[in-house]
Amino acid sequence: MHNFLPIAYFQNHFVPFAEATISIATHALHYGTGAFGGLRGIPDPQNPNQVLLFRLDRHCKRLSDSARFMHFDLPADKIQNVVTEFVRKNQPKTSFYIRPFVYTSDLGIAPRLHKIEKDFFVYGLELGDYLSPEGVSCRVSSWYRQEDRSLPLRGKISGAYITSSLAKTEAVESGFDEAILMNSQGKVSEASGMNIFIVRNGTLITPGYDQDILEGITRDSVITVAKDLGIPVVERSIDKSELFIADEVFLSGTAAKVTPVRRIENYQLSSDRPITEKLRDKLTAITENRDPAYQDWVNVIPIG
Repeated sequence: MHNFLPIAYFQNHFVPFAEATISIATHALHYGTGAFGGLRGIPDPQNPNQVLLFRLDRHCKRLSDSARFMHFDLPADKIQNVVTEFVRKNQPKTSFYIRPFVYTSDLGIAPRLHKIEKDFFVYGLELGDYLSPEGVSCRVSSWYRQEDRSLPLRGKISGAYITSSLAKTEAVESGFDEAILMNSQGKVSEASGMNIFIVRNGTLITPGYDQDILEGITRDSVITVAKDLGIPVVERSIDKSELFIADEVFLSGTAAKVTPVRRIENYQLSSDRPITEKLRDKLTAITENRDPAYQDWVNVIPIG
């Protein structure tokens, strides 16, 4: 049961969440012609009259870029202004998640992106831990990550998430928490909705953009922080066999944050995760605005 925030942004107005509804004939519902973002917010631990948003500018820029794939000109600064006002109006008192969404809002039946109305809405919900912070079990999915030549993977296109849904359900129904998808070349790509990192011999390794991954904002944050901490980082292809012998494996994403992987298939991974824990602790301090070196990553929204 989700606890949705009371106010949504819909059709250029702020309205009660229950009133933000669309027709069953909405074009995007039938063809997956939508794109979404997702960002976390928390009440400021030092000031209850403020809310902290993590890397708001990057999230808004990525959604603006995603909208371009659908021939929709939606400036990042407009998204940022709407999200900021959305937070002020809702005045959340606990950890929450914001879902902005762009979509083809016409009531048509022809699959197309030209000569069709588009729109943009925002809603939110209370959200604690999406995955267990103690660690998750993963299976290698029988479903493969799509290729950028058939679907624009640089955007968070809603239709693409059928593969994530199939992989996640397959994993859970076969006794695991999460799925790891390979790409069409048989290399590790990402999880159902998260990027993936491994640690080998003190080096942090993650698939590069040429492995059909999403340009994850948490992924970028992890890489930046790791380099600042002096941890060697390599972006390259990863073989399936490397997952089983890695010193550490973790997933990263807005909802998942930094989540350790404790088991992959029938291979138990070490519970000693010094690099994962160091990165997770550092990112937690940053998102709570306790690290002056990264204050430009945190937007402070007054709500009092």
